[in-house]
Amino acid sequence: MTAAKVPPLKGRPFLKWAGGKRQLLEKIRNFFPSDRAGYTYYEPFIGGGAAFFDLQPERAVINDRIGDLAVLYRVIQRSIDELLELLEKHRVQNSRDYYYYIRNQDRDKDRYAEMGDAGRAARFIYLNKTCYNGLYRVNRRGEFNVPYGRYKTAPLYDEANLRAIHRYLASNRICILNGDFADAVQAAAGGDFVYFDPPYHSQNRSGFTGYQAPGFGKGEQRRLRDTFAELTRRGVSCLLSNSDTPFIRELYRDFEITVLEARRAINSDAAGRGAVKEVLVRNCTG
Repeated sequence: MTAAKVPPLKGRPFLKWAGGKRQLLEKIRNFFPSDRAGYTYYEPFIGGGAAFFDLQPERAVINDRIGDLAVLYRVIQRSIDELLELLEKHRVQNSRDYYYYIRNQDRDKDRYAEMGDAGRAARFIYLNKTCYNGLYRVNRRGEFNVPYGRYKTAPLYDEANLRAIHRYLASNRICILNGDFADAVQAAAGGDFVYFDPPYHSQNRSGFTGYQAPGFGKGEQRRLRDTFAELTRRGVSCLLSNSDTPFIRELYRDFEITVLEARRAINSDAAGRGAVKEVLVRNCTG
């Protein structure tokens, strides 16, 4: 008897991420293109990449302003063995004291630069999986400042999953950028698809907007709306997630708005956790 062929493992999100879309994928999928080969996919705020890994397009441009996050995706794409070796070293040495030693490496910019891309990538995953509540937060000097999370059994990494992500990123046309969201979508043309999942607008500053300097206030939200409108004029299909606030509803009043409910466990303020309403904004192009 011939054994059944087991399909290769499909990579899935590997980071804890505030505002991650894993729990909403079943609903968001309804708004995504069905033909993976027929367009270029753009995601200018890649974060934990839940939607990206679910769709796994053959051509994509992903971007994030967090430099170490962009470096991490590139290292998984190009240097998976080196990354896994460094992650194992972190795993066996994990402790409260070790956490603060690794966390404080970015205080010396010259020494931090000497770590190399793989060292920075392994540090990013280690801190993400062992810090308090999975937060990404830096101070005004750009230094990671989240305290230790005291997890007893949290796994640091899943080798099979990271290798599956590597195979996907390395075998498809995936461009990884680290820049401004508007620059990341400059090449998008009619028939392409852009998914925006930015830092959410928060009326009481308890949302996700304070996690990285210099923040993403109303001015940036308006600039994002202008980018969304410009892409619409160019015939690019766009979808955007954000919080359900009067400000966001007013910004996107000319587009189709769908309300979703999500549960949020990652937030710097306990008041921002639990059931929350979000919106999906669609331009209905294409």
